[in-house]
Amino acid sequence: LPICEQKMTLQETIEQIHPLSKEAMDRAKAHWDGIAKPLHSLGKLEDVLIQIAGITGKEEISIEKRALLTFCADNGVVEENVTQSGQEVTATVAENFLQEKATAAILCRGAHADLFPIDIGMARDTKVPRYKVAYGTKNMAKGPAMTREEAVRALETGIAVAEEKIAAGYQLMATGEMGIGNTTTSSAMAAVFLNQPVPELTGRGAGLSSEGLARKIAAIEKAIAINQPDPSDPIDVLAKVGGFDIAGMAGVFLAGAAHGVPVVMDGFISCVAALLAARIAPFAKEPVGIEGISHIRLQECDRINAIEENLTELGVRVEETENGLRIYPAERIKPCQIKTYDDHRVAMSFTLPGLKAEGVEIIDPYCCRKTFEDFYEVLEESVY
Repeated sequence: LPICEQKMTLQETIEQIHPLSKEAMDRAKAHWDGIAKPLHSLGKLEDVLIQIAGITGKEEISIEKRALLTFCADNGVVEENVTQSGQEVTATVAENFLQEKATAAILCRGAHADLFPIDIGMARDTKVPRYKVAYGTKNMAKGPAMTREEAVRALETGIAVAEEKIAAGYQLMATGEMGIGNTTTSSAMAAVFLNQPVPELTGRGAGLSSEGLARKIAAIEKAIAINQPDPSDPIDVLAKVGGFDIAGMAGVFLAGAAHGVPVVMDGFISCVAALLAARIAPFAKEPVGIEGISHIRLQECDRINAIEENLTELGVRVEETENGLRIYPAERIKPCQIKTYDDHRVAMSFTLPGLKAEGVEIIDPYCCRKTFEDFYEVLEESVY
């Protein structure tokens, strides 16, 4: 495994990134096909193992030493009253990581993974190790969240932290974050990168009311209008409407891709950081992730993946084609839970088969109200 004696710059990291090793993936596939079992019977687990082989360049896989890197930072946009909690909560939760009181710490203990909280930009100093770029970002609804220089420094901080762990022998890294207001910054970045309406990519965060959600959407739209981030310049987008925590995680993805170490995406904010990394270094789209979270709507194909997973849960046979999915009807719908992932189209699509099958439960169905407020009332009137 190539390990740098000192941290690489952003540009040096980008230059080290190459596509997945097809040769290693072919060898890994041949290995798993040669085991006494039905072909591809391990499903997605088998796919992930083959992908890891492509990332590391080795068909022999070892991920025994694991780390969760949690970047903690504050966001100036909280001034716009877009969050349920106050900014002081960032530091409180960050220190709980050290005391193993936070949920992430408990889960890490169960997964035999080491947790490393990192202060990349909290508004005050704590006992969390300091890699601070600044004491929080500025309010992006009034101007750029950070300077371009700070954006690059935050990315390189993430690279440096990842390289420290790689040098210490960690074979698998996951990304995490803690920062009140960071669903606002991540939604803003996603909207710019994907050229999608802000309401489509903005949720309630930690539990905003409808009035709070409206303020959040308005703040993001105002920030984009004032700052005019250039979607073709990912560092410009980061500097104008992003956050230090997002930058740090993106640095980890880039370092993982450069060093051939798999990095796990988990959750919307982490996936926006991965999207940033992919925009900075296009080859990072392949080696940076292990089976990204399909319900995060970073690309249209992710919604397709979510629908495919739900159809499979229902017992429907689905085949991928070059341009979409081929769906074969099921003889009998299996009882199951269908996750909507806060996607109104998924909710409405899967409500219909649920009407005709016993035991099908739609999780969080009311997200469809954002586009069809009385959808279920209309159904009740029209379906016998």
